[in-house]
Order: sequence, then structure tokens, then C-alpha cells
Amino acid sequence: MMRESFFIAGTDTGVGKTVVSLLFMQVLCRKGYAPLYVKPFQTGCVHSRDRKADARFIYTYAPEKCRYDSGMSTLCCFRSAKAPYFAARDEGARIDVNRICRKLDDLTREQTYTHVVMEGAGGLLVPVTADRLVVDIMQSLQAHVILVGRAGLGTINHTLLSVEALERRGLKPKGIVLISKGTEGSDDLVRENMEAIETFSGIRPAGVIGPIRDFVSPGDGAYDVVETLLSQTMRKDHAGKRDIGHR
Repeated sequence: MMRESFFIAGTDTGVGKTVVSLLFMQVLCRKGYAPLYVKPFQTGCVHSRDRKADARFIYTYAPEKCRYDSGMSTLCCFRSAKAPYFAARDEGARIDVNRICRKLDDLTREQTYTHVVMEGAGGLLVPVTADRLVVDIMQSLQAHVILVGRAGLGTINHTLLSVEALERRGLKPKGIVLISKGTEGSDDLVRENMEAIETFSGIRPAGVIGPIRDFVSPGDGAYDVVETLLSQTMRKDHAGKRDIGHR
């Protein structure tokens, strides 16, 4: 039986995918589930348990009952902080996409976990191999796509282009969330960005997640946005079920 899975994708690098992944882990844990975080392609770290590995960040701040070895959650790790294809090539390595996809599929069927939260590398059109992009990997997975973008200037273009790239491949985001660093300018600008994204994509952003000072306890505002994303997914794909992942 396949487990509920989410793919946290970004409109660009550094937009906040890891923070959203953490919030998903925390909210699901609070609901009594046992989610697993997976980073298929990690660059810019020495090894999978490196302090710079995103999985280590996740399991540092996830509730204790939902913490696992960060090594098992990082499927590929390369030193250079660049696209996975080029980072692997720098080390004379080649990413076996078929092996990665089989591993991800196995994890979604693993009885130990109720949900799998996968995080992409950079944006959608980042090379993983000489002829495969991150979005191509997403196509082979049966995961709900959550798109993460910046809240400020430029996000309309980046977000709409990302939605277009997904839909061209038969994928449609189940939700969009914007991340604010608190430096975007007026609230009107952010509201207008959300309005434009909804108007031209047909997807209403679930909300804006502001700066987080305590990752152990990000606050109800951040959790509310993730709750909205989960409820959107439940409405679209789990009609008649009382809660996400209900079996």
C-alpha cells in the first residue's frame, strides 16, 4: 500500500523548501502520524550526516518521536553547491535516477511511515543528469506537489513559470505557499503577488510564512498555512476521509 507523499518543490534555490518540509513534518507529527523526510539530491555538503545537510536540520527540529538518522534520508550527497548533475560530475560520479526513483517508491510503501515528505533541489528545471531535470523525477512519483516561492518582488513571474512547467508535464500543484523574510516591502505588494498568482494560475496560495525565530516552536501562524495545504490536498484527493492519511 502506497503511503501519502508530498514533494516540496521550489521556484528557485533558497526560497524556503526546507523550512516548509520541517513544518510538514512537525504538523504531521502533532497529528499523531509518523512521517519520513527524504532529500533525494543534496549538494553543498561533505556527507549525508554533515551539519549542512538539510536532513540534519529537519531532524534537529522535528519532534523527537519523528526523528531518524539523517543519513538514511539523504539519498545522494555531493560536495559542490551546484546543480546535482554538475556536483556529481565534479566527483566523477553519475546519479542513477532509476535507482533513486525505486528507492523513493519503496519508501512510500514502507509500513514504518505514514507519510513521506520529499524535498527537491533548487528549482524545477535543475539538471539531475545530462538529460533529466528535477521536474522529470517528480513526474515518475505519485506525490502531491507543493510549490514554494518567495513572497516579494519577482515571485509572480517565478511562480507562474513554475506552475506552467509543472502543468506542461501533467503535474498540477496541490498548493502554493510563499515565504517572507520580512524585507519584501509593503503588505500590499505581497497581497498583490498572491492575487496575481491566483488569477493567472487558478491556484489560491495557502498563505505566507513569515520569519521564524524558533524552529522548535515556529508558532501557530506558520502551522496554519501548512494545515491549509493539507486540507486542500484532502479535499481534492481524499473526499470522504476524515483526515489526511486516514486508513
